[in-house]
Amino acid sequence: MEKCKDLLEREFYIRLTQKYGWSKNILIHQIESGAYERYLLNQTNFDKALEEKYKHQAKLAVKDSYNFDFLELGKEYDEKTFELGLINNIRSFLLEMGGDFSFIGNQYRLELDGEEFFIDLLLYHRRLRCLVAIELKITDFIPEYAGKMQFYLAVLDDKVRQEGENPSIGIIICKSKRRTVVEYALKTTTSPMGVADYSLSKTLPEKLKGLLPSTEEIIKSLSHIAGL
Repeated sequence: MEKCKDLLEREFYIRLTQKYGWSKNILIHQIESGAYERYLLNQTNFDKALEEKYKHQAKLAVKDSYNFDFLELGKEYDEKTFELGLINNIRSFLLEMGGDFSFIGNQYRLELDGEEFFIDLLLYHRRLRCLVAIELKITDFIPEYAGKMQFYLAVLDDKVRQEGENPSIGIIICKSKRRTVVEYALKTTTSPMGVADYSLSKTLPEKLKGLLPSTEEIIKSLSHIAGL
């Protein structure tokens, strides 16, 4: 906890450790990868797309940025190599995603009207009791990705979701993103989704550090965690 910069950050990790039963090693990993900042900065449409009782838990499940420093990738790689790298390091991948995720499959096949579609990664979130579709992109985010994800989520809910499960959510993970573009892309989407970027190092980009919410907003966010 001495690694935390202030009391609010310390409280965040205390609450999450209590909630998820993190071990010492997991807690250290979360602190060193900047989970606190990445949670506060996340970009989703959950406020309008999910019921009140689910949206705060869902926000906690999606980070603004993921740290995949465990991948041994060169300067040039394609999306298939990226995906297989995550699969081959599935334990580290699920640890970075956060808590309560289970792996279902990669290149998950959907069939609609005789045509096949494939979701890069399909997970299940136990607390949310919902499917989580993940699309991997090694390029900058573009609005068309949100439309594709909305299609996947509609098919999952109609053909794969089981009785008693909550609506599926999507996470689009891109090499980089322009926050304003993401904001506008999510304004018109009705299916719950978030957009994140990823890095292959542990450093939080300097340009994001100035975007952290105010102390009052952070306290409000922590109060939601306490009530989950």
